[in-house]
Amino acid sequence: MERSNTANAFFRWDGDVLVVNILGKPAAGKDAIGKPKGAQLKVSVTAAPKGGKATDHMVRLLAPLFGVAVRDIEVVFGQENVNKQLRIKAPNKLPAVFTTPSA
Repeated sequence: MERSNTANAFFRWDGDVLVVNILGKPAAGKDAIGKPKGAQLKVSVTAAPKGGKATDHMVRLLAPLFGVAVRDIEVVFGQENVNKQLRIKAPNKLPAVFTTPSA
C-alpha cells in the first residue's frame, strides 16, 4: 500500500495506523470526501452537528471506504468540533485522495 505523503499533508502513518486530520462540514447537502485543505482533509456529512452525531455519521461513512470496521476508527479529538483527528487501524484500502498527488 502506498505510504508516501508530503510534510504538510493531512495524514501520516504511525506503524499500521493511518492518522488523518479532518475539517468536517456537518449538515451538508451530501456525504462526501472533499479535497485536502492545508493540513486537513475536508469531509462533508449530512448529519446535523448535535452531540457528536455528525462525527459518528462521518466515522460510519469512512469505515467502508478504508475497508475497516467502525470500531477500528478512533476519534482522537474533535468529537464535537469541525477540526478532528482520526486514527484508522490497519486500513485495507485508501480513497483516491490519499494516493493522488494534490495539485
